[in-house]
Amino acid sequence: MWNICSGAFEFNLLYEEAMMKIQIPEKVNKIIGTLTCAGYEAYAVGGCVRDAVLGREPADWDITTSASPQEVKRLFPRTIDTGIRHGTVTVMLGREGFEVTTYRIDGIYEDGRHPTEVRFTQSLLEDLKRRDFTINAMAYNDEAGLVDEFDGVGDLRRGLIRCVGDARERFTEDALRMMRAVRFAAQLGFSLEPETREAVRQMAGNLEKVSAERVQAELMKLLLSPHPEMLRDAWETGLTAVFLPEFNRCMECRQNTPHHMYGVGEHTIRVIQGVRTDRVLRLAALLHDFGKPHMRTTDSQGVDHFQGHAAYSEELAGRILRRLKFDNDTIRQVRRLVYWHDCRPSAEAASVRRAVSRIGGDLFPMYLELRRADILAQSRIFLEEKLENLDQVEAVYHQILEEQNCLTLKDLAVSGRELMDAGFAAGPLLGETLNHLLDQVIEDPGRNERRWLLEEALRWKEETDK
Repeated sequence: MWNICSGAFEFNLLYEEAMMKIQIPEKVNKIIGTLTCAGYEAYAVGGCVRDAVLGREPADWDITTSASPQEVKRLFPRTIDTGIRHGTVTVMLGREGFEVTTYRIDGIYEDGRHPTEVRFTQSLLEDLKRRDFTINAMAYNDEAGLVDEFDGVGDLRRGLIRCVGDARERFTEDALRMMRAVRFAAQLGFSLEPETREAVRQMAGNLEKVSAERVQAELMKLLLSPHPEMLRDAWETGLTAVFLPEFNRCMECRQNTPHHMYGVGEHTIRVIQGVRTDRVLRLAALLHDFGKPHMRTTDSQGVDHFQGHAAYSEELAGRILRRLKFDNDTIRQVRRLVYWHDCRPSAEAASVRRAVSRIGGDLFPMYLELRRADILAQSRIFLEEKLENLDQVEAVYHQILEEQNCLTLKDLAVSGRELMDAGFAAGPLLGETLNHLLDQVIEDPGRNERRWLLEEALRWKEETDK
């Protein structure tokens, strides 16, 4: 069995200080126990150990073992060949699956992601050496305790993300690890260790080798983390220049206007921080002002203006989200929020109803949240006035909901079929008439009465036919 290393001794100190013990789930212990009783080594490994040391509930538990995939398959009645070429077998216990991977040494990474070959080994240390960061290179079982050859616990204490061994080698093996470094720092509130950070800066261009889908997954984990402001680190190290060059232009774009105290990029980061951890909201916050660098003009007084930036930001948002392979529904919602993020309805009921109708009832609460974060990331000038207006708009919005005002075509007291029964032909005029009726009802909810709407539809038709 593995000799307990100095890192494990450090863990023991941590345990004595914090009165903490890693609790391995019963099914994970059963797998480890089965492998151990058969004469093999087996440990929980990687992120689950990291999270357990931090006192967090691991999302899943991975197991590493000296047993070969075929030996693992012989020991358990139900297995799935998840990635057997790379040594991974999923062991099924009931309806739960646990990945069990043989100790391995990776060969050369020619594509910046996959090793050309994998060699199985009997050495846990050799397996841990190939992992990305020290905090993810710890192993544990109840008999041996914590195996921490690379001082992962020390880096957890220091709040550092540090590569195992040579950072340039780790990033050459898989360029996505550079984004993962920033993402882990954002999730844990850590910093990049200086040598690791410098390696990212030097090798950021290799991120071009990584698929858009993998980049998207890491970007979302960063944006939804407790510290999305670490997008700034991705910019400083050159990563965003590869996968999000539009953000770099924002970071370089000043806002010389009384309404702003930050450049576009810094303002953007603060807006992201100002909305809750919702996928659509954080993406909209990221993209809402991307059109500003292109739309900026400066008047004779030296004041910057960004007229039309919302529409251009919406166009850019669509391009960027498609480039990063987001799904169509996410793209639709984000684009709509970006387009309307600067909408400024008055606190009059009709104005708010019209805004809800245009933005969409499903997205209007998100619009309010995005608008509030946008205002709070602006200058202190006019701040109180802007927030007071938004508070009034939100109050009117809740009143509209309570009164169940008509806000969409489906809420109208007449349908397209009823208009056709009254003499309207199917076609563009029918749609125009329904939209006209909705405008009338939004202006005055009392008009949402079948008889009044039919009479108004006929009057509108006669006027249009002239």
